[in-house]
Amino acid sequence: MPFKFLRRLTRSILLVPTILLALLFIASCIASELNPKSWSFVGFLGLLLPYLILLLVFAFIFWLLAKPSFSFIPLLALMIGWRQISVVFSYHVFNSFHTGEKAANSIRIVSWNVGSMYGLSDNKNNKKHDRKEIANTILGLQPDIICLQEFSNSETQGKEADNIALFSKDYPHHFYSKDLNKRNGYYQSGSIIFSKFPMIDSAKINYPKGISESFIYADILFNKDTLRVFNVHLQSYKFSQQDYEDIAAIKQQSDSTIKASISIMNKMQLAYARRGIQADEIRTYSDSTKFKSIICGDFNDVPGSYAYFKIRGNRQDAFLKKSWGVGRTYYSIAPTLRIDYILSDKNFSVNQFDIVDEDLSDHLMLVSDVQLH
Repeated sequence: MPFKFLRRLTRSILLVPTILLALLFIASCIASELNPKSWSFVGFLGLLLPYLILLLVFAFIFWLLAKPSFSFIPLLALMIGWRQISVVFSYHVFNSFHTGEKAANSIRIVSWNVGSMYGLSDNKNNKKHDRKEIANTILGLQPDIICLQEFSNSETQGKEADNIALFSKDYPHHFYSKDLNKRNGYYQSGSIIFSKFPMIDSAKINYPKGISESFIYADILFNKDTLRVFNVHLQSYKFSQQDYEDIAAIKQQSDSTIKASISIMNKMQLAYARRGIQADEIRTYSDSTKFKSIICGDFNDVPGSYAYFKIRGNRQDAFLKKSWGVGRTYYSIAPTLRIDYILSDKNFSVNQFDIVDEDLSDHLMLVSDVQLH
């Protein structure tokens, strides 16, 4: 009798967190429909999605064994959130990328936030070497079109600062958005599109006043078609090195992190709000094009976020089509951050995709073959 009572009590105690977990997951799913420019706090919920999904799966298995009638709670939550689950995980385990295999009428695209093109080292000599290694890594994949974010270049500081020259021999066509001046104007930083094929038009679209980062496109002549390739870079959190150290301290549950947590959350809320505005701009502009189009870039936001769903619309996510796992593309903070994307419209088929980890930037490189119908 006491044993049965304890078992019932334990089940009752565990039922409460199961219900709360299900409600939190459903709230996270609803959050992806709310524009953070008005509801900036909802952006935080998107970061929790992979963990909430896994916890719900474990809860479902537990209740299926312990009390089957209670297993409907996590199961119902998972069913409600299937749209979010479908973009967090990809299941194509046996797909692989073959550099030498490229179908007729297909285009190979690389997208990468190269973090200024000078690697992760603080050593000046290593930085000079890393810029060439970054370029060689990209060129080794034999892409037709290259979209880079946080690309730095100087036209006045000699060969070691002319990063465009690393690509210009193989890619005679490029469009560079010089978004920021660095080092007293001697260096510029922004997004760039390189192409083997002719560009017949290109432009930078300005976000609303006060919002930085890049939104550019190039109209590229491919066979008898004109393709519009967008290269986008959405608002980052603007974390300083001290912020990253504070995040590490928060993970260790240090007593001195309350003030740091408030500062970090304020920066994140501002970034979520601005990305909501940017996502609306990108969607409006990309929907208005008459050309077949592809969107590449660093969204600085995860699948399941408002920014991701708004920009993607009914486009194909190359990772979801041809890869597996959670597809981490950013090194810091958490192991589940997929914030870089290649999205093609329905005029293309995704043939291949890979995430390339060469430890040369804080982001990982994306490469995909898309075939024009």
